[in-house]
Amino acid sequence: MTILSMEDLAAHLAPGDIIAGLDLGTTTIGLSLSDRGRRFATPRTVISRKKFGIDAEALLAFARKEAAMAFVIGLPINMDGSQGPRAQATRAFVRNMEARTDIPFVYWDERLSTVAAERVLIEMDVSRKKRSERIDSAAASFILQGALDRLSSIARASDPDF
Repeated sequence: MTILSMEDLAAHLAPGDIIAGLDLGTTTIGLSLSDRGRRFATPRTVISRKKFGIDAEALLAFARKEAAMAFVIGLPINMDGSQGPRAQATRAFVRNMEARTDIPFVYWDERLSTVAAERVLIEMDVSRKKRSERIDSAAASFILQGALDRLSSIARASDPDF
């Protein structure tokens, strides 16, 4: 497994490769997937966290089932740009995945992704109970959509016919 920059990921991916977005929470892992054109991120299910080994196997089973070729994982950076315990836990999770998979990971600054996801769910008039069930996958979708937009920007900059 490798940790890539967004630019390296753009060079690594083949046309049609699917990317998974992850929002690593303390009790769940929110999941999302790109389409083959890498234009849209779609929220998927959540993985209820138990132990690292069980969580890792569930994540890899999801990646196999959906043919995900890379993971974009939200890095919870503080508003002042510093990295606290949650960012350290995310980095530790990725380091621990290293022995289990060759699928590359890309960190994505997830500041305000959960806030944005909650606003959208409120605008959609989703009840408080259902919001709590869907928030992590919605946040994963926001994380992945930001990464997809960045990949599109990289492609436009490198290909004038894009």
